[in-house]
Amino acid sequence: MPFCHEFAVFSVIKENQKRVIELSELLFKEMNNEREVLISHNILRKTENNEEICWQLVWLNEEVVEDNNKNWSTFPSSAELESLVGEKLYYGHFLTV
Repeated sequence: MPFCHEFAVFSVIKENQKRVIELSELLFKEMNNEREVLISHNILRKTENNEEICWQLVWLNEEVVEDNNKNWSTFPSSAELESLVGEKLYYGHFLTV
């Protein structure tokens, strides 16, 4: 199965960005706790709007993405992270063609 690439863009006010980045890193570790499902990640800030943050994630495959979505609320960092993120501007998964 090919890797699954995820792009997620969020609005995050400047005051919350440091904590959101810390929580994102913690969350990625939590997701990989039992087995490595998240192959790589980047946390990016939009050049034209410094209150938009993007996750660029590479997952092992599409199946682990679905499993991860089902287990989202069980990750210790997810609730605080969601409380600090504003609008979810874009969220999508892509496979190599």
